[in-house]
Amino acid sequence: MPDLHAQNISFVNFKLSGFHDLGEWRPFLFIPYFLMFLLSTSSNSILIYLTITQKALHSPMCIMIGLMAVVDLSLPIFFVPNMLLSFLLNWNEISLAGCLIQMFCLLYVGSFQSTLLVWMAVDRFFAICRPLYYHKYMQMPNFLKYIIVPVIRNIILIVTIVSLAGRLSFCGTNEMNHCFCEHMAVVQLACGDISVNNIVGLVTVFLIPTVDFILFSLSYFVILASVLQSGKSHLKAINTCITHIIVMAVTLTFALIAFLSYRIRNNLSSSARVFLSTMYLLFPSCFNPIIYGVRTKEIREQFLKFIKHVLPKCINNEA
Repeated sequence: MPDLHAQNISFVNFKLSGFHDLGEWRPFLFIPYFLMFLLSTSSNSILIYLTITQKALHSPMCIMIGLMAVVDLSLPIFFVPNMLLSFLLNWNEISLAGCLIQMFCLLYVGSFQSTLLVWMAVDRFFAICRPLYYHKYMQMPNFLKYIIVPVIRNIILIVTIVSLAGRLSFCGTNEMNHCFCEHMAVVQLACGDISVNNIVGLVTVFLIPTVDFILFSLSYFVILASVLQSGKSHLKAINTCITHIIVMAVTLTFALIAFLSYRIRNNLSSSARVFLSTMYLLFPSCFNPIIYGVRTKEIREQFLKFIKHVLPKCINNEA
């Protein structure tokens, strides 16, 4: 007969056991996740360096791409190193305080990523559809005024989510079938009623990534309509808009499937859920430097100059 008293003892540490059903194959996950982490870290670091050091990239759009690179560099750092150690050395414990801090960092930085994408779409809207008003509305002082509202929205919702999770009592099992402290993975280990946490989580998903995606898509659809109506050949603009929409749509799909899999009956395996959760954080971090960096003419030109300048020095030093 189970010890009921032991089951009600609260704990302060979680054991992260994501992908545990893969058994002896679990350590091999280190290779793909390490390569993705390396790609994200190196590409975003180069993009940040170019944005800071090259005066030609100090335009509003390039600064936003630089900020996006900071976000994309930060997100994997919050959970991938710990996950890689878990794969190799089975280091999988995290304290309750550490778990809540990780949850806040991932949610807030992730929400800022979504908000930045909206303002990058707005920048493209004024540059292509309203070029005469571009400098008026997209100068940095005006830009900061406009972005303050969504930033405050993000702070209020994320602080509410983490605070409500921190007030829960955790007992019974401390094993979390995940690789990082995702909100619902943590909340489901609580002993009491989690309906409020569930509702606030759903509201946050709707008010931040979903609303941002709608605004993002509307901006690009207006751009596409304007380009098509002008009768001019703007294949580059059309290609860029469609690519941006596809990348954000894929990321949002990963996120929504992962979030809803905790709330509705489904046949999604635990490993598939963990995989989707890691992908909605890692996928944009790996591909945004290519989509928003290399494919932007100004950044591409500065990157090529950087390569031409650095490679001869490396060759000479080796010689």
